[in-house]
Amino acid sequence: MTLEILGITVLWLFLFGYVIVASIDFGAGFFNAYSLLTGKNHILTNVIKRYLSPVWEITNVFLVFFFVGVVGFFPKTAFYYGTVLLIPVSVSLILLSIRGSYYAFESYGSKKGYHKGYALAYGIAGLLIPASLSVVFTISEGGFVSLIEGQPVLDYDALFKSPLTWAIVVLSVMAVLYISAVFLTWYARKANDSRASDLMRKYALIWAGPLMISAVGIIVELKRNTTQHYERMVDVWWLFAISAGLFLVTVLLLWMKRKYGLAVWLLILQFALAFFAYGISHYPYLLYPHLTIYDSFTNEAMAISLVVAFIAGLCLLVPSLYLVMKLFLFDKEYVAGKQDEHV
Repeated sequence: MTLEILGITVLWLFLFGYVIVASIDFGAGFFNAYSLLTGKNHILTNVIKRYLSPVWEITNVFLVFFFVGVVGFFPKTAFYYGTVLLIPVSVSLILLSIRGSYYAFESYGSKKGYHKGYALAYGIAGLLIPASLSVVFTISEGGFVSLIEGQPVLDYDALFKSPLTWAIVVLSVMAVLYISAVFLTWYARKANDSRASDLMRKYALIWAGPLMISAVGIIVELKRNTTQHYERMVDVWWLFAISAGLFLVTVLLLWMKRKYGLAVWLLILQFALAFFAYGISHYPYLLYPHLTIYDSFTNEAMAISLVVAFIAGLCLLVPSLYLVMKLFLFDKEYVAGKQDEHV
């Protein structure tokens, strides 16, 4: 394995971690807002708050690692993506600020957990953040960035009129809702809250269909727009096939109301296979056709240092998340709401 492949693999692993953890976080915010608007907050709000309290501040650690690593391993990405992503990333930062502000107001305000305005802002922002960030995947497919006088320029008109853009945006939103619903189904069951678990199970089954349809829609759009990438995806069809099989097993377990914990782990494996299959099929391009992982790789000494630093960071981050889960999220007293959530 070359240093270039090792570097992009480490970064892709961090990005996948963010996709899973952030999806649960974003979806939980949306379901909390939806429960308030529909009068079901007495069923869901307590369970969702117990999840959000320990983890809302650590979700973006994975994303920070990823962005720092991209620039560190592949310095030219700052040149190509720095300008073209100015608006999408700025929008995402604003939305992240809105979510953080909501949580502060909601947690320390006089009407904790029941302010519909804060909850709505938090929930909508949680869906718009992955939608805005997912545009990067569309841009990387090529056809939207041109070099004019040596500077990369993004064609916003072509980007927002492209069906591929909206297919990816829809998939990102569907994935957030589905991943979060499946996890919260399990989490509510761990809390022995059958009403919340049954309601989240219902939401998970509802969003399973749109998720699969949107995934197929992306494949169709890739075939129309980026033939080379589509052909590479066909080469790793078996990874996508296994992912689809795991999806069906997960939905079956939810339908049968059995082994929700296993369903969550199958979901994570399902998305891991699809996510890494997508990355493999996109290799070696970071921005088609302008930039590959070989065109922009840093020097060997820096690469080795970064790999060691990121692996060390991962070795610290994973145990930290495990401790958060063990001491808070899945602590028997905490998950049942028998102790102060903010201690």
